Amino acid sequence: MTSPLTPQVLADPVALTRALVDIESVSGDEKKIADAVDQVLRAGGHLTVDRYRHTVMARTDLGRRQRVVLAGHLDTVPVAGNLPSRAEDGVIYGCGTSDMKSGVALALHLAAALPRPRYDVTYLFYEAEEVESERNGLNLVSQAHPQWLTADFAVLLEPTYGAVEAGCQGTLRATVHTAGTRAHSARSWHGVNAIHAAGEVLARLERHRARRVTIDGCEYREGLNAVGIRGGVAGNVIPDECQVEVNYRFAPDRGVDEAFAHVREVFAGFDVRLTDSAPGALPGLTAAPAAEFLAAVDAPAQAKLGWTDVSRFAALGIPALNFGPGDPNLAHTRDERVEVDKILAGATILRRWLDVDRAGHG
Repeated sequence: MTSPLTPQVLADPVALTRALVDIESVSGDEKKIADAVDQVLRAGGHLTVDRYRHTVMARTDLGRRQRVVLAGHLDTVPVAGNLPSRAEDGVIYGCGTSDMKSGVALALHLAAALPRPRYDVTYLFYEAEEVESERNGLNLVSQAHPQWLTADFAVLLEPTYGAVEAGCQGTLRATVHTAGTRAHSARSWHGVNAIHAAGEVLARLERHRARRVTIDGCEYREGLNAVGIRGGVAGNVIPDECQVEVNYRFAPDRGVDEAFAHVREVFAGFDVRLTDSAPGALPGLTAAPAAEFLAAVDAPAQAKLGWTDVSRFAALGIPALNFGPGDPNLAHTRDERVEVDKILAGATILRRWLDVDRAGHG
């Protein structure tokens, strides 16, 4: 079958964005898009290409002093009646346009267009970012082929609307349990209402003042919030148990253990149980390729207020940034879209950074 990723499409990051969007690739169904990316990268001849499941790795081996990674995920959230793509008034609409096939298009375009970049470059196009961590392509590669991730610096092409977002926040979820004594609601004084007891949990959240932490000039704004509550037995029973689920987004100067210790401190006296966590990533702006990337962007970095896969690179000691043309506020929406001008600007910036003829030898 003829691939939609023709040489003409590869040469144009805008056309390439549309072509990638039109290959439906909801998480778990990335084979078709991975096959297309794999095929076109092998056809170039100047890259070493390998594959694990539905993650495709391509790399230059030019003997440069430093290696950088450009990484983007191939999967999307479920389609919401927004395929195939359409273009209107300088905007491309469709599932995955913002998150993050426009970013993937930039990496794939450069992989084809720059056979001799100023750094050695590893391109990673990976599966299953939008689902649980156990299926994430970077997570699986880190276990099966950790050498693919070796680098001095990484750029994750997540949607940032053309800004540089440094590092990322850590995140954890915990449940705060309250206990009571079950009784008939007609004789409620015989019991202790666990849902009522949760009022103190909510009051502490209301009183909590989140930190603002500046690291390398980037301000990370923390947040501790209730995101769910479960309790109740029946309409005529005083409940003896209630759980309030909280989510803590914490600055990357704290590890998971320290962050959970803070949550336990906030809810001292309650039974608090950690259910899920992921560490943050420090900005990493002191790495030489990062400084050169910021010079190419010609704008200061800002903190990433959220969690992304840069955390996986940071855990390996690799500084990483987020940069992509999509608007993160449009990710996962029915009206998801990306501006053509943002795609073109992103391609120009990345070429300015990587092109040896423009930037000088690395």
